[in-house]
Amino acid sequence: MSSIEVYIILFTSSFASSTILPGHSEITLTALITQKKYEIFYLLFFASLGNILGSVFNWYLGLYFLKFKNKKWFPFKENHINKVSKSFLKYGKWSLLLSWVPFIGDALTLVAGMFRVPLHQFIIIVSVAKIGRYIFVSLIALSIL
Repeated sequence: MSSIEVYIILFTSSFASSTILPGHSEITLTALITQKKYEIFYLLFFASLGNILGSVFNWYLGLYFLKFKNKKWFPFKENHINKVSKSFLKYGKWSLLLSWVPFIGDALTLVAGMFRVPLHQFIIIVSVAKIGRYIFVSLIALSIL
């Protein structure tokens, strides 16, 4: 498999992990790092980019939430959204620093769209959280080599 194909797979896994689709980006990233075949910078870049763009997708879903909330495919239950919304209202946009947390982070990014957090602020805060998480995962992967 070529490096480009590997980076595309990692990007896709990372995108899916931050949306309604199942993905295991941390496992994929760790496996690729331990193979020692690929540049860590590019692995971090494509994992982070995919995950950030998946969160932007959630933000757009939140922006148009009312149109989708009753659709069968919509992944978030109303009680979960209400719970996350209360936390979001309490802590504001800074709660997006938890956007890396599975399930909670996905809902937070959706709620940020619902509450119309400016996209540029959203991207900056979410990027810090997502990149930080992948750096942490990478450091752990490198320490077990």
